[in-house]
Amino acid sequence: MNWRVTCLLAACLPMWVLAAGADPDTSLERAPGKDPVTSVMWDFYHHKMLKGAPYVFDQQVILRAPPFAEDSRQVPIEIDARAFKGQVVRILAWAELNPLPQIVDFQPGDQVLPWLAIRIRIEQSTPLRAAVLTRDGVWHVGSTEISAAGGGCTAPSVVRTQAGWEEHIGEVLGGRYPRNDFSRLRLQIAHPMDNGMVSGIPEFYLNHAELRDANDKTLATLELFPAVSENPTLGFDIQGAGQTRLLLRDNSGNEFNAVVN
Repeated sequence: MNWRVTCLLAACLPMWVLAAGADPDTSLERAPGKDPVTSVMWDFYHHKMLKGAPYVFDQQVILRAPPFAEDSRQVPIEIDARAFKGQVVRILAWAELNPLPQIVDFQPGDQVLPWLAIRIRIEQSTPLRAAVLTRDGVWHVGSTEISAAGGGCTAPSVVRTQAGWEEHIGEVLGGRYPRNDFSRLRLQIAHPMDNGMVSGIPEFYLNHAELRDANDKTLATLELFPAVSENPTLGFDIQGAGQTRLLLRDNSGNEFNAVVN
């Protein structure tokens, strides 16, 4: 399939492959239930991230991650809340034992399915959480655990070892891949995503993304945090055809713009 991406900067980068997920079960369980992973931090994060709101540990929120992080700086995860299609207001994700735990705050609109693929850093073995807020005010929490040798959050940036990396910040590589009743966007953005944990290098990371249609209507918004990997990869499922724009901003005020046809 032919595809085109228009960027503010023009070079291309290698793509990381984002796995497709299976359709989840449609049964619903309202009782909070037992925590499916071993965690000493759930009560803390229930109040920190979810503000103490009602929640349920829910297998319908599928959180996929490798059992072991072969590269702790680039760990692919997938959040699949399509069981709640049409009901999702917001999706939060975090790694409980990371020094900088929060990963993403995703607000899909009506045309964007509640599915997201992204790569993150892992500092040590940790429970992972994806919390999905539905229109009835209940958080549905998906959980998994990942083992890691560690150091993903404190390792020096690979991007910064590459000559002329500053000239390529904001370059985007990606494409649209049709499925039965939607299309999948796979995108990678050139950015060091510095988290401030490497000596002498301050925080410098993408913190905001938006998907918009050809009429400049906002389809989804995404807040990113320093746990996201350098040269971040993003995967979205969008209903309907037509041009999609990706708007990006980092914490230094730099703005980038890409178009996927």
